[in-house]
Amino acid sequence: MPTFPSASRWSSSTTWPWRAAGAASTALATAVFAVLDVADVILCFVYALLDGVLEDSPMCCYCHRSYDNGGISEATAAAVDGGDHEVSDTLYACVRRSTVRDAILYLLRHVVGRRRGTPPDEMVAPCKWRSPRWSDCACKSCVTWRGGEGEGEGEGGGGGGGSGRLHIVVKEPDREGNVHACTLKQSETTTTPDAENAIFVHGFTSSSSFWSETVFRESSFILDDCRLFAVDLLGFGQSPKPANCMYRVRNHVEVIERSLIEPHGLMSDSASFHLVSHSMGCIIALALAAKHPTRVKSITLVAPPYLLPCEQKASQVALNRLAEKKLWPPLLFGSAVMSWYEHVERTVCFLVCKNHLLWEWLFSLFTRNTDVDFRVRDLMKHTHHSAWHTMHNVICGGAALQDRNLEAIAAAGILVQVVHGVDDQVVPVECSHHLKAKLPRAKLRVMDRRDHSTVVLGRERDFAKEVKAFWWSAAPRSTHQIRVEPVVI
Repeated sequence: MPTFPSASRWSSSTTWPWRAAGAASTALATAVFAVLDVADVILCFVYALLDGVLEDSPMCCYCHRSYDNGGISEATAAAVDGGDHEVSDTLYACVRRSTVRDAILYLLRHVVGRRRGTPPDEMVAPCKWRSPRWSDCACKSCVTWRGGEGEGEGEGGGGGGGSGRLHIVVKEPDREGNVHACTLKQSETTTTPDAENAIFVHGFTSSSSFWSETVFRESSFILDDCRLFAVDLLGFGQSPKPANCMYRVRNHVEVIERSLIEPHGLMSDSASFHLVSHSMGCIIALALAAKHPTRVKSITLVAPPYLLPCEQKASQVALNRLAEKKLWPPLLFGSAVMSWYEHVERTVCFLVCKNHLLWEWLFSLFTRNTDVDFRVRDLMKHTHHSAWHTMHNVICGGAALQDRNLEAIAAAGILVQVVHGVDDQVVPVECSHHLKAKLPRAKLRVMDRRDHSTVVLGRERDFAKEVKAFWWSAAPRSTHQIRVEPVVI
């Protein structure tokens, strides 16, 4: 009788190529990230030299500082962000450790020897930090927020010249679909009675264009009876990008209050608004809702980065999950490079963001289109300081705040809607399932063949219809409002 291979032989013969490919991919990733470790150490010394020559008050990097009660001294804390120094531990190289990096630093300490004198923490407390820095773009569009009045020292980092207000795009309720951008001065306020108000918050390395160029323009006769606000978050788009700011969740919330909620009359007892947010913006939206539980009518979270707590610190879980050291997919590799390597990230910002006018010209030249796609433009409208600190202090550090904020939102009875794409390679779809488990009353919609961006882009009108229907379902909440104490951020 003929004999046939056993099932185990079939299984081993079909899986060994996959195992070999997996081992080769792991080895390649290890080699690539080892090279990046070496490059980051070398760039650390290069930027230390250049900053010492080109800046009056150079800012110390996080490579040689330890995370101990915020990682900075009281003198430094007073100079940075008004004295409160609650920052993420993932900012510091002692948390972002690797074998190759540790070996290099060990050799350098024994060959060069430790520098003696003023501790590093004491060297990072200048009375004023230059903004923009020499490695940041200083073109007219990037420094408009300074207003020619010099840099402010305002707490929360929203200071800067001029009014220090965020750039806001407003779509007033009318039948013509008018959309206009504004950056209100101190004395300017606007109010529109009897209209549904909605604040749209974008994600990381994006801007208000993510909403204003898509949902706002494509939602004619759907959201025309609503007053829509799309905000450029602090450090992104056309909003201020101060160097004397740690870009924490609290900073973003406070500057939104000062730039949008107060001037537009949304702080009054009778005022209310909806929140719509994408990706990183969900963390800020949840914090804003927890602080104003009686004013927020509903929250729509698109691809929220919510991770379950475990034995590790929440910030470290967020860093390891959302910026895992992998070569594929490319978006995950980019997140890893921009999150684990402070000086490599600064080099990328120097080459791309500082020279964004050149890249925009080249892009328009090759595409033969004078209008650069807003997604390309937004990727280059930030600084190293704003992107690095927002990544760690909002996405990573903000992870520790989410459970507290979600509990406050649940206690207030605020309706929550969660939308996520199955093919999302930036924020795993499991994050939304975890959030649904935390908020059982939340409405969850998981969409097939949609990724991190196309969950909104490409279906703007459908998204607007879904949001509008959800807003109407939230209307009865005002008749049985629950009194809840706001969360102090």
